[in-house]
Amino acid sequence: MSKGRVWLCIGTILLFSSFDYNPEAAAYEYIESYKDLAIVEMYRSGIPASITLAQGLHESNYGTSKLATEANNHFGIKCKSYWTGKTYYHKDDDLNKKGELMESCFRAYDSDIDSYIDRSNFLMQTERYAPLFSYSHTDYIGWAYGLKLCGYATDDNYSQKLLDKIEKYNLQEFDTAEDPFRQLITKMK
Repeated sequence: MSKGRVWLCIGTILLFSSFDYNPEAAAYEYIESYKDLAIVEMYRSGIPASITLAQGLHESNYGTSKLATEANNHFGIKCKSYWTGKTYYHKDDDLNKKGELMESCFRAYDSDIDSYIDRSNFLMQTERYAPLFSYSHTDYIGWAYGLKLCGYATDDNYSQKLLDKIEKYNLQEFDTAEDPFRQLITKMK
């Protein structure tokens, strides 16, 4: 093999190895990108920022899922009969009458911000999630178990998956963070 071909092979290997998916790096990048939005939503809604970030990490596969990248849906929220906004279809856990996996209707958003706001609104305005709002915004454990009890996810291990992410990435620190809007207003005075 000529030196040119060897370098071409090495270059090709290096190029494709640089596209390796690193979930740790993706997790920290996701947290850095969305922590302020999660905190703002916490102050607006009462939902712990740690829960919001853990759900976003989990539901969007660290922001890399097709649902997140193509529909800006970071929380796996399905359409529901009353949804009148944009939609995105892909297979999830819905079965047709024959018991076969079928495409599910998910909400699609113009931006990530819209996804975060709609998720907070969805939880605040859906009656079955009302018990969650009796928990403090610093009680991420209560919220994690409460989400599962209220039927947010079908995965039996959903609560533990959220708690694992919160504790692994120390997301609970954001539950006591200052409101970024208040900080901005204070700086402007």
